[in-house]
Amino acid sequence: MKADRFNAYRIMWIMVLYDLPTETKANMRDANLFRKRLLDDGFALFQFSMYMRHCPSRENAEVHMKRVKAILPKAGKVAIMCITDKQFGDIEIFFARNKEEPPPMYQQLELF
Repeated sequence: MKADRFNAYRIMWIMVLYDLPTETKANMRDANLFRKRLLDDGFALFQFSMYMRHCPSRENAEVHMKRVKAILPKAGKVAIMCITDKQFGDIEIFFARNKEEPPPMYQQLELF
């Protein structure tokens, strides 16, 4: 059972992709607040307007997806996508035609 806990099909990644208006001061404030709250919840910048978070299980991912839904700004478009660690490992990343390695995998620590 313990080996199941760290299965690449159980570990999840949440991606939050967004396109928010920034024409007015209020729009800019809302966009900055949304980004700050994502960072406060453990998301990291993956690409411009795309943040990711590692979650040890589907249940934990659902908690963080609910948090994102609770902080959605009034205007703009936000997409939330959840993929398995296995799918994340298959991502190919390129920068100016040079292939980059995906970000390092997080080490899951067990306290008990």
